[in-house]
Amino acid sequence: MKIDRMRVFMTRDKDRPRVVVALDTDDGLTGWGECYNHGPDKALPAVLDYLLGFLQGEDPTRVEYLVNLMIQQARFPPGALGLAAISALDHCLWDLAAKALGVPVYQILGGHVRDRVRVYAGVYTAPDAPQARDEFDRLNAGWGFTAFKLSPWRIDQHANRWGEVVRTSAEYFRELRETIRSDYEIAFDAHAKIFEPIQAKQLGNALAPYDPLFFEEPLRPENIPIWGELKKGLECRLATGESLYNRFEFLELLKANGTDIAQPDICVVGGITEMRRIATIAEAHYVTVAPHNPMGPLATAVNLHFSAATQNFTILEYRLPEGPAYAYGDHNHVTTTESSRYVADPYLPKDGYLELRPDRPGWGVEMDEDYMGRDGYVHWQRRVPKRPDGSYAFA
Repeated sequence: MKIDRMRVFMTRDKDRPRVVVALDTDDGLTGWGECYNHGPDKALPAVLDYLLGFLQGEDPTRVEYLVNLMIQQARFPPGALGLAAISALDHCLWDLAAKALGVPVYQILGGHVRDRVRVYAGVYTAPDAPQARDEFDRLNAGWGFTAFKLSPWRIDQHANRWGEVVRTSAEYFRELRETIRSDYEIAFDAHAKIFEPIQAKQLGNALAPYDPLFFEEPLRPENIPIWGELKKGLECRLATGESLYNRFEFLELLKANGTDIAQPDICVVGGITEMRRIATIAEAHYVTVAPHNPMGPLATAVNLHFSAATQNFTILEYRLPEGPAYAYGDHNHVTTTESSRYVADPYLPKDGYLELRPDRPGWGVEMDEDYMGRDGYVHWQRRVPKRPDGSYAFA
């Protein structure tokens, strides 16, 4: 079995673009992978085409060998676009290796250490505590979610006094705790919008009395030692890692004691091959792994297999697919037209968990190539806020 050709699909998931990759072998197998959506997605096909030159004609079951080749051929460490492309090709190789044996990917990762994978839902649209409660209850009734992630911001952090920003966020969380079910867990994602570490500490500690599941990425990632200083004074669990690229950056973060929960992204760091190394390093530091997963249903499938086979995994970020059946938790009336489009049969939560599919090889999902063959790509770019003085703020 040899890698014969590659196909790249520029598609969409809801309002976000997606770059999906297929590697075909000379004996008819296809492996699938998903790139991270960094923004300049139309640059990815050229990077993928370059990397294909190192894979074509090779045995796809030599995953470690080929991933190492793609990384080592670069004189300098690959950055965002390079690693997004390598991640997707790594996914394809693991999918092919498992399909060649007729087993799920988690089986060739050493087997599953858990029977199902817990997920949490991001909820960013509820303007007040009663509406947040209603959304939580709807997601719980339909899919069994008991863990949710919110934005902590209640007012414009740049147009208001910082103390008022902190007060309104803490007051919101207090109202939530008084309004929602006591078993619901709430995480907060600050989206790296804070520049000063002292302000990150103030906000985290204002939320801490109301028991957040974790406080995610208040600062930008570049100055890793600062994360250790931030964590020293925090009274709640700190989570970060979505913007780090490899095991070496995570090693520095962990040596600095800079996080309680590591959040590598399987579409950013180089795929499962690198994610497993990161998880092992985290385990040696008594740190759990909660993968960053804002991507589409194929990335969710890849994360499911990683999570199923990883001892120090804790919880997975999850986006419900598009369509009315998914919105209301109707497992019995799901059609391809209601689905997330490029995955015909996405993994869906049951009682707040994703179930494994032991009878299905590879990632365990079917791809809708007809849909991906249409021109459904949409442009996306990050919205960068401006301060009252006209300067750009962190996004």
